[in-house]
Amino acid sequence: MRFPYGLSDFGKIIQGGYFYQDRTDRIPQLEAAGDQLIFIRPRRFGKSLLLSLLEHYYDVNRAEQFAALFGQLAIGRNPTRLHNQYFVMKWDFSLVKAQGAINDIEAALHQHLNDRIAAFAADYAAHLPRPITLHPHNALSSLESALTATRAAGRKIYLLIDEYDNFANDVLMAGRKQDYYEA
Repeated sequence: MRFPYGLSDFGKIIQGGYFYQDRTDRIPQLEAAGDQLIFIRPRRFGKSLLLSLLEHYYDVNRAEQFAALFGQLAIGRNPTRLHNQYFVMKWDFSLVKAQGAINDIEAALHQHLNDRIAAFAADYAAHLPRPITLHPHNALSSLESALTATRAAGRKIYLLIDEYDNFANDVLMAGRKQDYYEA
């Protein structure tokens, strides 16, 4: 038996024959819990793997892989109506550089979000009736463009944010004053 130490890619774990403790029967409970969920657990407790599981489960682009990925799992035998119904966007704040002046940090955050929105636009281009416009210095405007294009396609975005605390912790741990963190 192969153990997936350090792996957080659900597809790789399942397709690679790694040990996977099936907890997919909890997906209906997550759906019932609400629209905005936050998972607070210590480091190395599977948050990234859970997000990868959700990405594979809800992504419209992975519908053809559903049986191969989930067929032997609890949720594969009893899927919810929401499986493979979303466009999935992932943000990973551990990739955002949190050093330098406030303007540098803000630019790094906008760059990361714009990079992820650009990848999202490429991933779902065949489904989108209109293009997504990227605004290089304003990721919120880029996100609004992605939301508008997604609504026009009759879909919703399932937004997954990994390492949400990493960015803030890096700013705090750099020994800066509270006002710098708040800015």
